[in-house]
Amino acid sequence: MKCTIIRLRCYSTASPLTSHFNQRIISLKNASGPTNVNDALQLFDEMLQRQPPPSIIQFTKLITVIVKKKRYSTALILLDQMKLMGIPANIYTMNISINCHCRLNQVAYGFALLATIFKQGHPPNLATYSTLIHGLVLVDRVFEAVELFKKLLRDKLCDPDQVMYGTVINGLCKVGHTSKALELLTFMESGSCKPSVEQYSVVIDSLCKDKMVDHALELFAKMTEKSVLADVITYNSLIQGLCNFGRETEAAKMLRDMEEEGVSPGVDTFNILVNSFCKKGSVKEAELAVQAMVRRGLNPDVITYSALIDGYCLRGEIDEAEKVLDGMVEKELVPNIITYNSLINGYCKKKRIGKAMRLFQEIQDKGLIPDVVTYSSLLQGLFESGNPAAARELFNKMQAKGLAPDICTYRILFHGMCNNSQCTDALALFQSLGSKELVKDIVLYTILIDGCTNCGKPNLALDLYDELLLKGLEPTVRTYNAMIRVYCQEGLLGKGTELLRKMEENGCLPDSFTYNVIVRELLKKNEHREAEIFLEEMINRGFMPDHATFENLLVWIPNVGKDSRLRTIIQKLTNGGRKDT
Repeated sequence: MKCTIIRLRCYSTASPLTSHFNQRIISLKNASGPTNVNDALQLFDEMLQRQPPPSIIQFTKLITVIVKKKRYSTALILLDQMKLMGIPANIYTMNISINCHCRLNQVAYGFALLATIFKQGHPPNLATYSTLIHGLVLVDRVFEAVELFKKLLRDKLCDPDQVMYGTVINGLCKVGHTSKALELLTFMESGSCKPSVEQYSVVIDSLCKDKMVDHALELFAKMTEKSVLADVITYNSLIQGLCNFGRETEAAKMLRDMEEEGVSPGVDTFNILVNSFCKKGSVKEAELAVQAMVRRGLNPDVITYSALIDGYCLRGEIDEAEKVLDGMVEKELVPNIITYNSLINGYCKKKRIGKAMRLFQEIQDKGLIPDVVTYSSLLQGLFESGNPAAARELFNKMQAKGLAPDICTYRILFHGMCNNSQCTDALALFQSLGSKELVKDIVLYTILIDGCTNCGKPNLALDLYDELLLKGLEPTVRTYNAMIRVYCQEGLLGKGTELLRKMEENGCLPDSFTYNVIVRELLKKNEHREAEIFLEEMINRGFMPDHATFENLLVWIPNVGKDSRLRTIIQKLTNGGRKDT
């Protein structure tokens, strides 16, 4: 053993050759690009050919450079070459091998190497176990990672550090077990290895994604009370969480607090606010956020401009959206497909389909590849502008280019076809779909039921309803409304009212449309007393008769002087009362 130690010391001295290798390894570590990987491989060959070869430490440093460039297979080949040349492995090279196998989704090989470590008499260290736990998390075997972590604690095989705790916490959050991650964080707080901002930030982010923003804010307060300083990642998670719930005012205050604490917001921070304001159509507030960003010396990026374009398009202010695009190009920022999708969608909603199609061609000429969102927007625009043939042709071209339509595309397609009296074709296409996800989509069924009703094919609508029930799908309020309309049109009013009661039993509450259809049909059949019952129930639930129902009601009000429950209901409505109290 002494000889080995002396030999290692000999190779690690700062001889001219050793210094030369060290300098080249440092240079490679700080460089980037594929050329530098080739340089690293060339240096490895030089080192291997030296007699005596450099120390294992220098080989380890060089292979670590290869690993950091994510060339895991290459690193494993180099380690095998070292073994063939008689350079003995140590715990550090074994850990590198385990890490590479785990990164290549070969966790089983990693555990095989752990067994080899035991056989060779090298006690595994903290890095060994951390690497294996991280490998299990990478391949979504989180519960096995947790069990290994528990074994380490139970058998006192090593003292976990912040990195190991962080890996387990991140894994638990990854699979949606935020409460377990929070428990582990609390356990950490009670031990000698205290959590850092990284561990807190992971749990805070997971709580926000689980729509538990108030819990995230409580943990944030607890963290700061323990003098753990939040970083930009922590604040970004909270700002995003608040914005997701429409709490932009609190999010803006969080940004101000962040700056007061000396944490500089980045472009990403402001983009969260800009995007949230734009989604609500509050483009002026978004513009103010952009101005605040610029005042802090931050340059808006493609994401910023894309959000603004989307915001203006949502408001129908296409001219303003075009100005934003022009300003973006002036700043030499290259618009991406998301940017153009917003503008194409805006043109389609304003029924400027010609301009949308020209932009569609223009982006392809620029080398951008339209995605499923691009095609879906254009399909909707073509259908709504009364050009179903062009829409079907575009849909066929989309598939010919190998782009698979998603569920939103099919909803747009079937809705457009049904609205253009092509419900039979839509139904045939639906039945030809092989995707289990698509044929079990209740929205698609509802679109087709409604479409068949509008096309005068109620029997097909009834068959579709029976089919979705057999598949165990749960109808939505829209599905029930479509079926109630079918029953009413077919003179099956009893079945319609029966379905209204059944939908409530199934936990699906009727809406204004449900009651309006029933009341109108009852009035048509001169069933005034029944209509009055449903009308009062409707008003008590806070719903108002629509224009068509109101006109039908007025016809049946008797002359002045005659008692009428219906007149009392109408007076209640005209006096502004919506509910009996």
